[in-house]
Amino acid sequence: MKKSLFDPLFIIPILGLSSLSLAVIQSTNPSLFLNQFTFFILGLFLYFTFSQIDFRIYKKNIAILYLLSLVLLLIVFLGTPIRGATRWIDILGFRLQTSEIVKPFIFIVFSSFMITRPIDKLVNLFLSLVLFFPILFLVFKQPDLGNVIVYLGIFVVLLLNAGLSLKLFILSIISFFLFIPEVWSRLYDYQKVRITSFLDPSADPKGTGYNALQAIIAIGGGGLMGLGLGRGTQSHLLFLPEFHTDFAFASLVEELGFLGGITVIVFYALLLLWIFRIILNCSDPFAKMLCLALFSQILIQAFINIGMNLGVLPITGITLPLVSYGGSSILGIFISLGIIQSVSNNNSRHLS
Repeated sequence: MKKSLFDPLFIIPILGLSSLSLAVIQSTNPSLFLNQFTFFILGLFLYFTFSQIDFRIYKKNIAILYLLSLVLLLIVFLGTPIRGATRWIDILGFRLQTSEIVKPFIFIVFSSFMITRPIDKLVNLFLSLVLFFPILFLVFKQPDLGNVIVYLGIFVVLLLNAGLSLKLFILSIISFFLFIPEVWSRLYDYQKVRITSFLDPSADPKGTGYNALQAIIAIGGGGLMGLGLGRGTQSHLLFLPEFHTDFAFASLVEELGFLGGITVIVFYALLLLWIFRIILNCSDPFAKMLCLALFSQILIQAFINIGMNLGVLPITGITLPLVSYGGSSILGIFISLGIIQSVSNNNSRHLS
């Protein structure tokens, strides 16, 4: 029996998060509403499309998916830099960030790789790192520190789930810390500032700590019930930077209050519960690994974005899935959800 595409644990949080996103964007920047709405419609179309594709097909084409991902990450460097970053390509009048679109496909590749080549063998671990490094390097050079963190976090989750030994994991952590000075020296100045300013944003309230302080003020100003849609002073008076992308959560809480913020978190909990339930029911190791990767993607992005809005994590430019303005993120998330639904559908047919 085919599983319904309208599982309440899926449709309620998706419609809820999408509606909150559209409401706050209409309130804070109406000129962006149509774009955001269009991408939600396109996203739903992609969800239905990918949900109908048997996920096992991907295992036969991981080389193509890997090379295509590299090409899409490389092609952005042919474009014109925007505020010093080269992350986007223009297609049919839309500006797309390829590092968001290719996330699910990259982790299809590594999920398949780690299932077929046990990571407890040093040669396989080394090969997985060799394959992953070009992806991470290209995202880093765009530069996009936020997505570097997301990619790295998902990759580590996959390694641990694939059976990476505790000894090798500890050795990897030690190696990571040894390379911190080298990585730090290669960061752009604004990236270093984002990392250091969260420790004491009040030390430079008009400079490096400005963004974090304004986000905290916006969240605090919302109180329990919020100021109301269209009445958020931090976003409407442009005190809060990137109020529709990186700091969409702060804008939302300012206008809809503590209850609005809790509602967002509850919706994410329901969505993650839906994915986790599918993971538990997976009989295919590849499907389980793939769903875990996509589960980690949503969890990591939501956790870091909300954390940086609250001032407890560094500002890294990570968007809030399905809430922040941005078509690329919306399309990437819906592709991921479609793949997860495909796993659920095919697993149900296998069990029936």
